[in-house]
Amino acid sequence: AMLFSAGMGIGLVFYGAAEPISHFASPPNADPQSTEAFTESLRSTFFHWGFHAWAVYGVVALALAYAQFRKGEPGLLSKTLRPILGDHVDGLIGTIIDVLAVFATVIGVAVSLGMGALQISGGLNYLFGLPNTIVTQSIIIVVVTILFIMSAWSGLSKGIQYLSNLNIGLGTLLLITGLIVGPTVLILNMFTSSTGSLLNSFLFNSFDAAATNPQKREWMSDWTLYYWGWWLSWSPFVGVFIARVSKGRSIREFISGVLLVPVIVSFIWFSVFGVLGIETAKKHKEIFDMSAETQLFGVFNHIPLGIVLSIIALLLIASFFITSADSATFVLGMQTTNGSLNPSAFIKVTWGIAQSLIAFVLLLSGGGDGEAGLNALQSAAIISALPFSFIVILMMISFYKDANKERKFLGLTLTPNKHRLKEYVANSQQDYEDELISKRKGLREQEK
Repeated sequence: AMLFSAGMGIGLVFYGAAEPISHFASPPNADPQSTEAFTESLRSTFFHWGFHAWAVYGVVALALAYAQFRKGEPGLLSKTLRPILGDHVDGLIGTIIDVLAVFATVIGVAVSLGMGALQISGGLNYLFGLPNTIVTQSIIIVVVTILFIMSAWSGLSKGIQYLSNLNIGLGTLLLITGLIVGPTVLILNMFTSSTGSLLNSFLFNSFDAAATNPQKREWMSDWTLYYWGWWLSWSPFVGVFIARVSKGRSIREFISGVLLVPVIVSFIWFSVFGVLGIETAKKHKEIFDMSAETQLFGVFNHIPLGIVLSIIALLLIASFFITSADSATFVLGMQTTNGSLNPSAFIKVTWGIAQSLIAFVLLLSGGGDGEAGLNALQSAAIISALPFSFIVILMMISFYKDANKERKFLGLTLTPNKHRLKEYVANSQQDYEDELISKRKGLREQEK
């Protein structure tokens, strides 16, 4: 529950209906609002929210968990690069890496918080007529900031876990209700066919740069590139958090929990609300012209139990808002206290306030306009992701190098082999002692 709430959070609700509707109206590879566009809309959404996102999270989380819990390193991202950078990770280079991770985390989470404020404000405006202005969005940020600071103060085992379970409960209720009141058979059929379409074209789409198609290149910059930036900017935060809550798991369990389960749940979620949204928009054309933050409420307005679903959605957004910010304050506290597994409440509160202020500034740059505010948030996500993308590549190389070295002693898997564990420990101890003796000799030579 904590893994999924931290990993996707507000984005699932914000884009649950909005992204499939947008792709249906303006598909990259089909005629608008055609039968092909229907499948294309879900396939594109699955592509953006599926394996690529969680693979990025998984790389960061696995490298960190391996270094921290297997090698005894502090819980800092820079320490995962020791196999290729050596003791440089303890100096200026390591500090720069950790600063970049903190920067990406703060911006990535601020983007999510800004989206949450936009959608709550848009929902309140659509349902109850409250003004959708920067003032309303600011009040929402202040109220939610107070709530997640209270949650952060209570600690990981209480606040985040309770809210994550609440998220799963509200999300499941919303999902099942949407499946029942929507075109159930069509939803199930589209889930199957769109998943097959994704798997069939997975490699092509992963490498497609639209070299000869300017229109598709523009579409990719608005969607695929934005998500690339968002996932990378979130990877330090989600990766550290996943590593923290996955202690004691085997690598096989870790990969299943990170890469398979969340992806399947995301596909089901977008199938339900994507199909429901598109079918409703076909009958009520005004939904196509609504802003992204209000489209979900526009869809609910035209189906049975719409007001109930809208209220549940608002509660879910607020709960995801609090969970994401709460988890991020915990991670930022870890990253700025030398990897402490239990950062102080004061540190977490300080980072919580800083995140909210940055989200407010990003929304302020949009002047209270939903589309302009969303564009500002998207630009911030891409900017923060670029420098950290190189660090993720280095983390992959470093983890492979370290794990491959250990595998020579432990057999074909990374799980400890009882028959060769003693041999591995003895060799590791000898390597450590030899390295220590070598360093001492070097210091003596320098003194002479």
